Amino acid sequence: MDPDFLNAFTQPSTLDQFLTEDIIAKGEKRKLIKPTSSNNPKLEELKLFLTEWINRTLKEEHIVVKSLEEDLYDGLVLHHLLENLGSLKLDVEKIALTEKKQRKKLSVILDVLAKCLQLEESQLKWSVESILAKDLLCTLHLLVAIAKHFEPTLALPPNVQVETITIETTSRGLKTSKAVEYITENKENIEAQSKDDAFDELFSCAPDKLDATKKALLQFVDQHVGKLGLNVKDIKSQFSDGVILLLLIGQLEGYFLNLRNFFLTPASTMEMLHNVNLALELLAEGGLLNFSVNSE
Repeated sequence: MDPDFLNAFTQPSTLDQFLTEDIIAKGEKRKLIKPTSSNNPKLEELKLFLTEWINRTLKEEHIVVKSLEEDLYDGLVLHHLLENLGSLKLDVEKIALTEKKQRKKLSVILDVLAKCLQLEESQLKWSVESILAKDLLCTLHLLVAIAKHFEPTLALPPNVQVETITIETTSRGLKTSKAVEYITENKENIEAQSKDDAFDELFSCAPDKLDATKKALLQFVDQHVGKLGLNVKDIKSQFSDGVILLLLIGQLEGYFLNLRNFFLTPASTMEMLHNVNLALELLAEGGLLNFSVNSE
């Protein structure tokens, strides 16, 4: 037997669980947090942070989470969390008592979430089976993704990493491999990347590509507001009154803006500013704008 496999399970309870339960089927891979990483202070900090965040978010609904693995596996907390954070209406029962109903409930919830996050199945770090199996690593990846999408300004503990061991059953027995996996982003990498955003880079290093970028942006805008019978040819002039921006936000976010809330044909600078301010408020509320913009 691979010595790495035995070394990974230094705690008898973990080894006993693996040997007595049908954790992985033949040909299947299973990734686990090594017991030596289980008491990592940063991991504990992240678990406490996410637990307090969920409890704070669902306080009015009198939901109290004590254990991320034990309290999230059946989909009830995830159901309330997504409805609260994303105003998502999920067509599933609030309470699922049987494993069959829990699996169905999780499937609906995770499908809706994948669409919100715009992730393909190959990009997901969790699954219905892993959440149902109370897999801590997958549960943490799931919660971090939800927090980053719906509350991007949330100060998640950075640089949380764990040692993992991947176990696979082969014709020759158990095969294992070890790795280090980040659950939250490496702060140093984020800071290095944030020094210059994509447009700073274009202006300073590749001004020759600016026209191509503007053309691509116009095509993107046209693709969405074109459904309303509108045509955008100039970013500067046609975005200045806020109308196209508001309609674009409505199209992308999938909601209808009441015409009484903004000026469809603004006749003054004040009306234009009203439109732009409303657009900026919507972007900020949706977590899409985390820096100050001068509406004028």
